[in-house]
Parts: sequence; C-alpha cells; structure tokens
Amino acid sequence: MFGLFKKKPKEKRPPQLLDLNSNPIQEGDKVTSLRYEMGECKVVLEGLEYFYESVTSGERVSYVRMVDAITENQKVLLIKGGESSSG
Repeated sequence: MFGLFKKKPKEKRPPQLLDLNSNPIQEGDKVTSLRYEMGECKVVLEGLEYFYESVTSGERVSYVRMVDAITENQKVLLIKGGESSSG
C-alpha cells in the first residue's frame, strides 16, 4: 500500500520574468535595459536561464543581475510591437 501515492518529480522550467510595468517577458522579446548601459536587448534562453543580450555591443547579462529589489521584477522595459506582444 505504501508507495502508491508517490510525488511526481516536478519538471524544471525557466522562471517567469516581468518587466517594471509587470508585463511578461519571453524568449525573443526586445527590451530596453535600465542597468549596465546596454540599451536595447534581446531576451535569450539558454537551458533554464535567461540572458539579456545587447543589440549594439553583444554584451550578455544574466536575468538575476537585473532584479529590482523593491518589486522583484526585472529592471527592463518591454518594447511593444515585438514578436510576442499583441495589442
């Protein structure tokens, strides 16, 4: 009887990211970085970690370094009209 109700292992997923205005951020989105003077960046997913890659310089920064301490959202602004944004 024991072992019938074993917990299924949870599938690991990348974290859900939100910009400063609480808009969801996904892989491939374009954002404006508010840190590190990176300007416009593309969101890149490698494994289970997101990176912001600067369009102009190619510099990459992990999403962990972009967390806003107060809101826990990312210190980026989603650029409307991107691939995954709709109206």
